[in-house]
Amino acid sequence: MNLGGERKAIEAALDNYRAQLDTIPDELFTLSPPGGGWSFAEVYSHILQATLGASVALERCTHNNYSTSSKGPNLFGRLAMLLGRLPLRTKASAALTAKMPAAKISKEDAKTLILKCRRRLDDIIPLVKGASPDARYKHPRLGMLNAAQWLKFIRMHLQHHIKKVINK
Repeated sequence: MNLGGERKAIEAALDNYRAQLDTIPDELFTLSPPGGGWSFAEVYSHILQATLGASVALERCTHNNYSTSSKGPNLFGRLAMLLGRLPLRTKASAALTAKMPAAKISKEDAKTLILKCRRRLDDIIPLVKGASPDARYKHPRLGMLNAAQWLKFIRMHLQHHIKKVINK
């Protein structure tokens, strides 16, 4: 895996999310679409909560606070890792949605969360290179991921949702 490339792609995605915030009118940010679905606020909440949650798993793998497992990603996870992206119609499980519900956050909260994600990843990414490939932590949909795979998931998840923010 190209750590530098993953890092640059993550930074570019976070830059894109930050730039998009300035183009969304304040009155539309928390407004739910008439046909159903998430508001911009809920999309940002989901994306940034998931990034922070994945960074915890990533950090556990880099600090040997993990389960050693010969199991790796499941079939869905192997496919996603091979393609380098999440399928377009992926839906979070009910259990995951209950654990991390999308909230109607403010634009200021979104900006703060973007900064928090950046800081956490800046601290953790340098540790990925030295992490054991056998140090794995379970992803609810993709199976057992090591540090490099968690980093790749973060990038894939950020890129997966950016289309939803731009095309709303």
